Amino acid sequence: MSISFASPSADKAELEAAGPFTPRFDANGLVTAVVTDVRDGELLMVAHMNAEALALTVETGVAHYYSRSRGKIWKKGESSGNLQTVHELRTDCDQDAVWLKVSVAGHDATCHTGRRSCFYRTVTKVDGAAVLEVNDDQRHFDPSVVYSDAGTR
Repeated sequence: MSISFASPSADKAELEAAGPFTPRFDANGLVTAVVTDVRDGELLMVAHMNAEALALTVETGVAHYYSRSRGKIWKKGESSGNLQTVHELRTDCDQDAVWLKVSVAGHDATCHTGRRSCFYRTVTKVDGAAVLEVNDDQRHFDPSVVYSDAGTR
């Protein structure tokens, strides 16, 4: 890995200007990654990246994340064939979150449930309780066929 990141500047004006990309990782060494489809802006997923995953993403142009549940780097789509090619990578004003605009290969699905987006449910209020309603039940692939290991996404 050839890309490394310097520590963020304490100077707010420098941090918010053009210049070196100096991501501000949290106490766990992570930044939040928001991922949208480059074609239509659909929110596909939210994940986390450590320095290694972020550097791999910048170097290769393919999205890599850090799986908190598995404690390791995760090349999105490596098992399913739904690789995410990064067309644009942005950061927010204080560099503690990134936004990836991607195209998705394979089945054009991002969620491990086989759906295009991980945000396929809507939270509504029914009789004073918060309930989930599925608003996208179209499966682009069968997860039981694609994933042999239930923990793989």
